[in-house]
Amino acid sequence: MGFFDNIMLGLDEAITGLFGQWNLYTSAIFTIFAGFLAYQIAARQDPDTHPLLLARQAQASPVRHEGESPVYRSQAAPHGMPLNTGLSVKDPGASKWARGRDGDLRDVWRQAVAGVQEDGPSKGATGRILTVLGTENVTEYPLDDITRQINLIGQHILDQGGNRVAIYLPNSVELIVTLFACAFYNMTAVILPFDQPDDAVISMLRRSAADTVVTAPGSFPFDIVVKNYPSLRQLIWVVDEGSKHMDWNEVPQGTGGSVNVSTWQDIVNDSPVDAGKDLPPIEGQKEPRDVTIFWQSKPGTAEEMVRFTSANIMSAIAALLFSVPTSQRMGPSDLFLPADSLANTHTLVLTLGALYSNASVAFNSVAVQANDLAIATRGIAPTIIVATPAALLKTHQESGGSLTSLVARNLHWLQTRSLTQNGVMPVAGLLSSYYDRFRPALGSKPGKLRLIFTAERIGAETPRLSSTVLSDLRALAGARIMYALTAPKVAGAVTQTNFYDYRAFDDECSHFGPPLTSTEIMLKDTDEHKNTDALSKGEIFVRGPCVAGSEAALNVAGVIRDDNTLAYV
Repeated sequence: MGFFDNIMLGLDEAITGLFGQWNLYTSAIFTIFAGFLAYQIAARQDPDTHPLLLARQAQASPVRHEGESPVYRSQAAPHGMPLNTGLSVKDPGASKWARGRDGDLRDVWRQAVAGVQEDGPSKGATGRILTVLGTENVTEYPLDDITRQINLIGQHILDQGGNRVAIYLPNSVELIVTLFACAFYNMTAVILPFDQPDDAVISMLRRSAADTVVTAPGSFPFDIVVKNYPSLRQLIWVVDEGSKHMDWNEVPQGTGGSVNVSTWQDIVNDSPVDAGKDLPPIEGQKEPRDVTIFWQSKPGTAEEMVRFTSANIMSAIAALLFSVPTSQRMGPSDLFLPADSLANTHTLVLTLGALYSNASVAFNSVAVQANDLAIATRGIAPTIIVATPAALLKTHQESGGSLTSLVARNLHWLQTRSLTQNGVMPVAGLLSSYYDRFRPALGSKPGKLRLIFTAERIGAETPRLSSTVLSDLRALAGARIMYALTAPKVAGAVTQTNFYDYRAFDDECSHFGPPLTSTEIMLKDTDEHKNTDALSKGEIFVRGPCVAGSEAALNVAGVIRDDNTLAYV
């Protein structure tokens, strides 16, 4: 018998022996093993992004100066290329291949009214503007009506000699209308943080040299301001439906009639129906004016006043829009909700970006004060929100507390494991449908929310979010989260986490991602922290077209991690 015959005989005996010992237990073991193998093959998903793209998220300059780290930039804006300066706005009739303008605030509203310009099924689609009052009272404002209000309010303020317009309102349509009115009618907009003490309001008016205030009754100390700030020349009340019958044009005794008082509703309703329907033409328009913002830091300290040019704001809008992958960017199918104050540039820039992207935008005046996303999203089904870290922590605590059973904890572990280990956002399925009962009530239609923006505010003592908390929130909310670092003199954000970065680490505060395409950062030596060729650590400095004054020190120490993301020391 040959060698080959011996091998075949041995193989035959082995197979015969195996099946000769086959019984119920081996059948069960084989079935379980085969089922597990089939499940792994069928359920396997590729990561949402390649792991190497997360391993090196920013590009360092090839050289560094003594006492400084290399300069770090976004991979999408490498060294040798200009940073993102604007939206590349194409004027009507311009060549398809011509480079567009950076644009200004006027172009944001023109795009919102014009609708989607790119060819495709959504061409010409526009977003909606909504105001949410309570659980069922959702009011929609036609875009043509808002254009009319922009023209009438802007022309009225200009006719009365207004030049620097302070906006002291909660998140509302009127705040955005006044901002655009200032842009179209060549006035300086001053956005004041809402619900501040009387002395803080007077101080901000003095420092900004405002001559006009747009505000709501009951929140603005008119008598006190008139006595302590004689430079006020004009006041416009934004009156709600229940107070329209009252006479709001009365001027307090002793002011000598120096303040011209009117109401928003009277200005709009008393004008001819056909007045203000068309926006001012592009031809001959003047250079856009600055927008003044007050940065709130620790309680008991004065707000920092920052003047942003229109170029700063447009660069920030472009960078934040570009930070989202092309297939996931905002569009007409989205409903955007700013659940953080529009007095914060991060929230304001994202809201302007939503309008430019023709997404629908909802305003809820109670969203900021409540710090409760369930209240902020009541009555609507947003797909994208801007939330405060405090509101997200509250959501995490309330939803995490409901995961008490063994089944719930294991389901949550599977969801977070899919994110952190596999790099895949969990999709709907049998297990996830059971897990839905533990999700927070964010919006009137569960499952619609897809993206959450939030930001750490330097020096403002905002609660810090760890990467573990962010991972839990992604699983619980079923939405991606982008965590940014913001600073007083930077419009938008300094850095922001990657859209597909779901990783979790053992930290007290998550990293803040790489620089945006409108910023570059470097770290300078301090007494406690020194830069070396192997480690970048020190005080954070930021440069770019979205920075007021082009460069700013952030007065906080940071470190560049191994993946070239920025974190606190």
